[in-house]
Amino acid sequence: MTRRMVLALVSVLAISWMVASALGVMVMEEEFAEIFDSGVQETADRLLPLVAEDLRERSPEAQRRLGQPTTGSEYLTYQVRDRDGAVLLHSHESAREGFDVPLRPGFADTDTQRIYTVVTPEGDLYLQVADAFANRREAIEEASTALILPVLVLIPASIIAVILVIRRTLVPIQTLRDDIARKDGGNLAPVDSGCLPTELDPIARSVNLLLERLRSALEAERSFASNSAHELRTPIAGALAQAQRLKADIPPHLAPRVDQIELSLSNLAQLSEKLLQMSRAEAGIGISDTIIDLLPVLELVVEDMSRSELGAGRIHLHLPEDGPLKAKVDPDAFGIVIRNLLENALTHSPEDSPVDIYVDKNRSIRIVNDGTPIDPALLPRLTTRFMRGQTQASGSGLGLAIVDNLAKRMNASLTLSSPAPGREQGFEAKIDLPKQA
Repeated sequence: MTRRMVLALVSVLAISWMVASALGVMVMEEEFAEIFDSGVQETADRLLPLVAEDLRERSPEAQRRLGQPTTGSEYLTYQVRDRDGAVLLHSHESAREGFDVPLRPGFADTDTQRIYTVVTPEGDLYLQVADAFANRREAIEEASTALILPVLVLIPASIIAVILVIRRTLVPIQTLRDDIARKDGGNLAPVDSGCLPTELDPIARSVNLLLERLRSALEAERSFASNSAHELRTPIAGALAQAQRLKADIPPHLAPRVDQIELSLSNLAQLSEKLLQMSRAEAGIGISDTIIDLLPVLELVVEDMSRSELGAGRIHLHLPEDGPLKAKVDPDAFGIVIRNLLENALTHSPEDSPVDIYVDKNRSIRIVNDGTPIDPALLPRLTTRFMRGQTQASGSGLGLAIVDNLAKRMNASLTLSSPAPGREQGFEAKIDLPKQA
């Protein structure tokens, strides 16, 4: 937008200056012609009596005075002629032959000169004063140059001035644009319209109204998902307990059906837990106002997962030797990330295979498991909700989506690799924590 405005304004300015210069040159040409004609006429009128008097005296002093050459170039040349056209006297740069114009008072033109003729009252002497057209063209060219040359300085100066003015004028628009660009699901605060000009107030007001409606809709959606997942916990747990009790009381031939019911209820409980985590992730948790040591959180999650049937004896934690792992990260969000990555690694790796957790010195956490490599083209899609890889293991397809959402809100990055770096197979999920402030 700035480029288009600069080009438009500078083009209009340059074209206007050129048109004004052309009109000015036309006016000056006409005015210069009048000034030069007036000068030639006044010179001839004042010179004629002096020349006539000197010629009629015919004294040696007069002849010497009339014949004395002038020094330097002459701007005007003249000739004194009798009524027969013979040249009696001429300026030292004038030709000896008479001017090729009739002996008639007034102005006459040749190809190179404009000549003014005056005659004495007796009619015996004619004075012709010539002004070269080259002199007039030189004056017009110098005046035209004086008008056009400033454009060479004016155009670059105008470009710089217009850019500075436009950029300064567009600062409120830039501020509004950047403020709107920072809005997302975790930042729906109203746009600050206090420093905006009057013309932008309706835009800021409309954006704030839209943000308010969007915030209300998101809050209603998150509240519904969170409340639904939370409220489902108790009845699902009760139904799962009843299914387990029923399994002990029914005949053996009905046990497979009860197992299916138990599995379905377990999957439903897991799905409700993931939905609850997703709603918490979208609520904006992730950043902490204070620096927190995350190693105790990591160790607590690993210990809890190691006690489960799925992770018993399989998780191997490799801690750094240089002390704590500190960052401005919400511990609850960090715990959800590690738990989901561990569950994903344990679920989608061969039974009883190890899962390694490495805490590197460069503030990254790597969770590596064995298994058949995944198609690299599929890796970017695994963070999409309800997207699952080529696996027969149970799952909701929400784990990596939750991790990716929380990682962005923690200003961290999630990198998925398969096969795991340094191995021929397996899967690695790497979290790079933000730098410590």
